[in-house]
Amino acid sequence: MHLPFRSKKTLRAVTVAAMVGMTALGLAACSSGSNQSSSGSATKGTINWWGWTPTNSQEAKDFIAQFNKKYPNIKVNFKLIDITSYDATIRAALASSGGPDVFDLQPGARVQQFGPYAEDMAPVAKAALGSDWKSKIAPIAISGMTLKGKLTALPVGSTYAGMLWINSELFDKYKLKPPTTLDEWKKDCQVFKQNGVGCFVQGAAQEGFDQDTLQSISNSVKPGLWTKASEGKAKWNDPTIVKTLSIWKDLFDSGIMQSGALGAQQYPDANNQFLTGKYAMIMMGTWYTQYSTETAMKEAISAAGVSGAKTFPILPVAFPDVAGKGNTSEMYGDADYGLAVASKSKNQAAAETFAKWIATTQDGQQTIADRLDTLPTLKGIKPNFSQIKFVDPSLQSTPVNDLLKKVGSVSEPREALLSADVQNAILAAAQSVAGGSSTPQQAADTLEKAAEAAASK
Repeated sequence: MHLPFRSKKTLRAVTVAAMVGMTALGLAACSSGSNQSSSGSATKGTINWWGWTPTNSQEAKDFIAQFNKKYPNIKVNFKLIDITSYDATIRAALASSGGPDVFDLQPGARVQQFGPYAEDMAPVAKAALGSDWKSKIAPIAISGMTLKGKLTALPVGSTYAGMLWINSELFDKYKLKPPTTLDEWKKDCQVFKQNGVGCFVQGAAQEGFDQDTLQSISNSVKPGLWTKASEGKAKWNDPTIVKTLSIWKDLFDSGIMQSGALGAQQYPDANNQFLTGKYAMIMMGTWYTQYSTETAMKEAISAAGVSGAKTFPILPVAFPDVAGKGNTSEMYGDADYGLAVASKSKNQAAAETFAKWIATTQDGQQTIADRLDTLPTLKGIKPNFSQIKFVDPSLQSTPVNDLLKKVGSVSEPREALLSADVQNAILAAAQSVAGGSSTPQQAADTLEKAAEAAASK
C-alpha cells in the first residue's frame, strides 16, 4: 500500500544459495559507503528491521518465521513505524549509530532522502541472481530504487494503480454496469444515491491517492503527459494538466466524490467505508487484490470494527474515460517498497542475508506473492491460487488473473520521479481546485512554479 505507501504493497523470487563466510565478505566489499567488508556474520546474529509495512504484525511474524527456517541463527526484530511519522523517525535514526540494520524504502522522495544512508545492493543482487540479475527483476522496480547509479534497496514487490475496485453485489442489486465514461459514472452515482448507497469514496486529504486519480484523469486526456511532466519534459501548467484539474473539480461538483472527501483519509476512512459495504467504488491499486480473498476481507472488516459483517466480491475495473477521447486506461506503478541495509549497521552481512532472502529467493517471494497485497518483482513467481480462496471464485478469478497479467507490461512510473516538494504541490493544487480557492489554470501555474523551484535545488 501495505498499506501501499500511498497505501500497500508484493514480492517474488528465484531459488538461491545462501552467501556465507568469505562470499558474504566479498559481496560487502563492493557495496557503497565503504571499501571495507560487511560487518558481522552472514548466518547468525540479531538485526533490527524498521518499516511502515507490513502493517499487520502477524504478516511480519510470518515473513520472519519463514526466513528462520533457512537461517535459524539470525534473529529479526521488526519495528512498525506509523507512516505519518516514518520520515522524521528514520532520518534521526540513520544519522546515529543506534538505528536500524534494515529499513523500508519507497521510490521517489524517500529514496532521494534516505538512499544516501544505504549500502549499494547491486552486488548482493548480482551474487544472488547472476550477472544478468536486472533481467530477472521487474524493470520498474529497479529504476525506482536507484539513486545516482546505486541500488539503494532490494525491491520486495511492486504496486500498480490506475483502476477502480467495485462492490459487485451493489452493482448487481441495482442492475448497473461499471462506468466507462464520465457521464456513466455520474448516472451510476445518481442511482446509488437514490437508494441510500454511497457511490464513490476517496480520502482526498492524502496526496498519494489524489495523485493516482489525477494521473488517471490525465491519461484519459492525453496518455503519457503526466509522466513527461514528472520527468521535466513538459510543463505542469500544460493544457492537459489544466483540463485534468477541471475534470477533477467536476468529480466534486457532480457528486461523484463523497461529501467531506477533502477532510477524509484514504486509510482508514475511505478504506473502511468501502470494505464495510457503504460505498460501491473506490480508487485503489493492485495492493487491494488481497481483499478479493475471503480471509483478508474478513480480517479487514473485523479491523474496521464491524462484527459479523458479510464478505462480498470486489472486482478490478478500468478507470473511466473521463475525458471522452477514447483513450485506453493506462496503469502506472513502482516498486512498492524495498529493503535497504544501513551503512552504519554493525550487522550488515546478516542484514544483507535477510533482504536477499525476501527479495531474491523462491521461498521469500512466494511468501509475499500469496498475500496478494504487493506483486512480485522477481519474474516467474505467481500466487498459488490452489491455496488462495476468493470470496466468489466464479466472479473474481478471471478479472484478478487478467489484472496480474496486465501489469507485467506497465512501464509508466507512479511516484519514482517526483520529489517531496512536487508531491506537496500536487496535493495543494488538488485541494485548492476542489475547494474552489483556485481555478484549474491558477493551480496548474502554481504547481509549475513549485516544480521549477524544486528542480533548481
